[in-house]
Amino acid sequence: MLQELTIDNLAIINHLTLAFDDQMTVLTGETGAGKSIIIDAVGLLAGSRGSTDFIRRGADKLTLQGQFTVPENPQALARLDEYGIDHADGTLIISREIHQSGRNTIRVNGTLVNTTILKAIGAGLVDIQGQNEHQLLMQPENHLTMLDQFAGAPVKPLLSAYQTAYAEYQQLKAAVERKKENEQQWAQRLDMLRYQVEEIEAAALKPDEEASLEAERDRLVHFQQINNALAMVTARLNGEDGAPVLDQVAEMMNDVEAISAFDPAFKDLAQGLADAYYSLQDAADSASRALDGLEFDQGRLEQIENRLTLIGDLEHKYGDRLPDVLAYYEQIKAELDEMEQVADSDSDQEARLQATTSELTQLGQQLTEVRKQAAQRLEKQVQHQLRELYMERAVFTVHFAPVVKQHFRADGQDDVEFYIQTNPGERMGPLAKIASGGELSRVMLALKTIFAQGEGVTSIIFDEVDTGVSGRVAQAIADKIKVIAQKSQVLCISHLPQVAAVAQHHFLIQKQVNNERTTTSVTPLQAAQRIDELARMLAGDTITKLTREHAKELLAMEQKK
Repeated sequence: MLQELTIDNLAIINHLTLAFDDQMTVLTGETGAGKSIIIDAVGLLAGSRGSTDFIRRGADKLTLQGQFTVPENPQALARLDEYGIDHADGTLIISREIHQSGRNTIRVNGTLVNTTILKAIGAGLVDIQGQNEHQLLMQPENHLTMLDQFAGAPVKPLLSAYQTAYAEYQQLKAAVERKKENEQQWAQRLDMLRYQVEEIEAAALKPDEEASLEAERDRLVHFQQINNALAMVTARLNGEDGAPVLDQVAEMMNDVEAISAFDPAFKDLAQGLADAYYSLQDAADSASRALDGLEFDQGRLEQIENRLTLIGDLEHKYGDRLPDVLAYYEQIKAELDEMEQVADSDSDQEARLQATTSELTQLGQQLTEVRKQAAQRLEKQVQHQLRELYMERAVFTVHFAPVVKQHFRADGQDDVEFYIQTNPGERMGPLAKIASGGELSRVMLALKTIFAQGEGVTSIIFDEVDTGVSGRVAQAIADKIKVIAQKSQVLCISHLPQVAAVAQHHFLIQKQVNNERTTTSVTPLQAAQRIDELARMLAGDTITKLTREHAKELLAMEQKK
């Protein structure tokens, strides 16, 4: 329920604070006084699209604040919890600022939110019925949603199961169709991947083998140079070519060792020569062993050259270096495995598509049956409401178009449209084409009366939904709105005295011009003031004793009811 509304700098409203009660509040006043601006303010707090055009001329920003009671609706409460909005005290305070710069600031109980979140929250707080709702009623694509809303619990699990199956159906169908459309490219890609994987696998590559092969090749290619160097070292160290170097170093070591007894300074030199002797001795042994083990293998050299050529070819095709080739192999191997699984499962995939199609058809048929049962109940209830709205001879039906085979949509297989026959002898046809403006108002009000109990919103706003009616029809519409107000708070803009008379609370909206600026004011009317306003609505500017008596009579009749 909307408890309080504060408006600053919205259109012709400078500043306004209104307190609202439960049941029905009517807003009346001359055309252009600002009644719809108040409804626009509530709409902005419920998430409707804002614009700098709303800002009062000369102001930097407009500011709105509304205090609502939290709806006793599990979905609405879950939504608040999801967005992290505290509602422990049962109250929601929504504030919204729109600046000339275009900046839009929204808070719900102090938490900053965006317009999308505000709209989601507002959907559980306020339901604004006006000319837009007439337009929705005129659009057949909205009728199925209205029927499902009326059907309620029996439809929800079926529709949920259907939508789950529909999502799988869409996925499988797209995969199968894509496979068929690209079958040639698919086969070519599969063949190429198989060839590349087989080529790299056949090479049996190892991550570090290129470096080791290059080192082994270098040893074989430079075999003679290596052999000559080792032979020379061995010969010179062991004296095979002149005096042995080792013997010469040994003599020097002994001589220096002998003189080190005379001067300790020579001990370091003697130790250095000793170290050199033993190092050269180790070198001589190593060179000798290496020379003994040295062997040239032309066949092995050819093998290495061929292997390196193969690796080079693969690197040229699949990567700059051997690790790149191996990484590419892992990538295409994974893709090939996936494609082969898909290829192997083609028949399985088509079987799954067929099974899902059958499941979807069955769920769609069940959904259609539940909807048709709900449609019969809706038709009876709308007929009853229309009789009370003086359309007693009208016939309302929910028309189901014939189901086309495999005509699957996200919401089922049904094309639903509301049909009406307004008068006997006339043809039954689509509501959007047959009904007049006044008839649409009554059909919309009949549907709203039926839906009101199950919608769970705390406030319903009727913005001149009684346009185009008068007399007893006006009274019937007033009675319907009053019935709705027994279940939800109702705010109603009306030019009809019959509607104004049934309200528990009455606000008069007026505009004044001061210093060449137009300002809107709102006055809560007491009993005597209500009589004067109803008399004005009955007679216009000239209020007579008779019109006042008529106004009193209207109020008295409602009190009796």
